[in-house]
Amino acid sequence: MENSEEFTRSGYWYPEGDTASTVDVLNLLRRYRSAETAMRARTRASMRMNETDLVALRFLLREQRAGRIVRSIDIARMLDISTASTTTLIDRLEKGGHARREAHPTDRRAGIVVPTVSSDDEVRHTLGAMHRRMLALVDEMSDKERAVVTRFLAGMTSAIEEAADLDQELRDVIRDHEESQEDGTAGE
Repeated sequence: MENSEEFTRSGYWYPEGDTASTVDVLNLLRRYRSAETAMRARTRASMRMNETDLVALRFLLREQRAGRIVRSIDIARMLDISTASTTTLIDRLEKGGHARREAHPTDRRAGIVVPTVSSDDEVRHTLGAMHRRMLALVDEMSDKERAVVTRFLAGMTSAIEEAADLDQELRDVIRDHEESQEDGTAGE
């Protein structure tokens, strides 16, 4: 059984068929997620940023392209972090040359955060070729193929989100139980 040719894509030594098995599909999805994680790590390293900073920068770039103004509170809400943490994050982005603070165009009391041109260029340079390859791959698909992939990815996303919701429900039940134990109200 040590002959590598005997192992299939699924990691077992079952005979391969003409179509991908369920295990094959899930393994390819895991491989994609692993490749995406590695790509994000390379991007963070090349831009000298942590994950939260990169997410904030992508948010700034997306909002700028959409013509929307971003205040620090918008970043805090999007990342679900405190305003103090947001100030520190914006300080890091400014120090790294990725963003700058500017006066709000209509509200003199407020400020906004904008990505720098060099940061936009760096993101495009770092990720542009990969995004073009990904778009080309999707463009080559038929409408039916895109529909199948869309249904699959939406279903996988729902399965993961449902698990997260159940995890939160379980944490809430445990917390409520522990609180009732501390209050001495258990079993009442």
